[in-house]
Amino acid sequence: MKQIALFTTTLVCLGLSIGASGQTKCAEAAQQLGATDGFVLNNQALVLRMNNHAGKLKAQDVALSNDVVLANGTRIDHKKAVVEYADGRQVPLQNGDFVNMSGDIKVASSGQLITAPQPGAGATEPAPPSPATPEPAAAAFSYQPAEPVNGKLRGVVELGASGFNSFVVRLDAQRRWKLEKADFGNSLVLENLATEDDVRRGLKAYIGQMLDYGVGPRDIHFVVSSGAAKADNTQKIVKSLQALSYQVNVVTPQQEGALALRAVLPPAYADKAFVVDMGSANTKISWLQPDGSLGTLETHGSKYFQQPLPDSVVAADVRRLVAQVPAERRTACFILGGVPYELAKTVRQGSERYVVLGKPASYAQLPGAKTQAGLNIYRAITDGTGCPQFVFDSSVNFTIGYLLALPQ
Repeated sequence: MKQIALFTTTLVCLGLSIGASGQTKCAEAAQQLGATDGFVLNNQALVLRMNNHAGKLKAQDVALSNDVVLANGTRIDHKKAVVEYADGRQVPLQNGDFVNMSGDIKVASSGQLITAPQPGAGATEPAPPSPATPEPAAAAFSYQPAEPVNGKLRGVVELGASGFNSFVVRLDAQRRWKLEKADFGNSLVLENLATEDDVRRGLKAYIGQMLDYGVGPRDIHFVVSSGAAKADNTQKIVKSLQALSYQVNVVTPQQEGALALRAVLPPAYADKAFVVDMGSANTKISWLQPDGSLGTLETHGSKYFQQPLPDSVVAADVRRLVAQVPAERRTACFILGGVPYELAKTVRQGSERYVVLGKPASYAQLPGAKTQAGLNIYRAITDGTGCPQFVFDSSVNFTIGYLLALPQ
């Protein structure tokens, strides 16, 4: 890929798309650039924004036709609209984001300033992070979903391959929602250790908590994940639920991927991101096609080690599969699941909803066979797609997508 070096005092041609005399005009523009100039993502295209400097240069936007490397090592990928810092951070740009000549980014949606590393800062290089301590997240994810207005409480209980989980959300007529309450249990369904009494007691407890919280009896729903549907105990659990006069909804992997996408993918990312829901029994990958249809894939889950399957075989399968994700949908990935949750915990700063995960290598020493298996899947997805940013959403489960799909 072509790169153009950009220096602070003597600027070489940027390789801009400005006609037959491009190099001459580019050189003239480079000599005029000042502190207020920079790069802007405008309608999904990166442009050099040159302002009027004492009347010497007419204000204009000029499209980039090559990548740009700034003096401090910051690289701007003009096709992917990603800023790559010398310290390893990668920040995808959104429409309106401004990158100055020092590589600092002003985020249009929030006004947040993401600063570039200073060249030559410090007398010695920093020590590498401990293998057991994951590196910090690449950057904060500034998106804030709209809050529901006069919303109604609805509840959903997920029967997953590794346990019962329940969620209470406030949902309004425009399908804006907010997580009000979440409870995570462990039914050990996949290991067939749950008895009928365990199931009934657990379900009654979940139902009772929701009723006490203010959810109406008819607004409590039950969803069996595609992974749990494969377990021998599932029919026994379904019968127990039906005995309590509740309807049970069993979803396929394709439906589960669609529901996860509905719940987690922000509208602004519909045409540039994909979704991964990493479960114990399977991993669902989904994205929106240009015609509005849904693309879905299913691959190994984070408990594949129990079968057992070699890590290399699983990684090869996943890499081959994710190659089907369209290139234009790889700017970001929104990721859900138990193992991504464990990864996010190590870099989460507080109670923020969105957590940008670190690179897979930074989690190499985390304990647990399931975590390591999930990490192998995560690594294969990053290698297979080249996606620069994986965002964990701490408020989302695919079953919330089921609530969003219900008639209002």
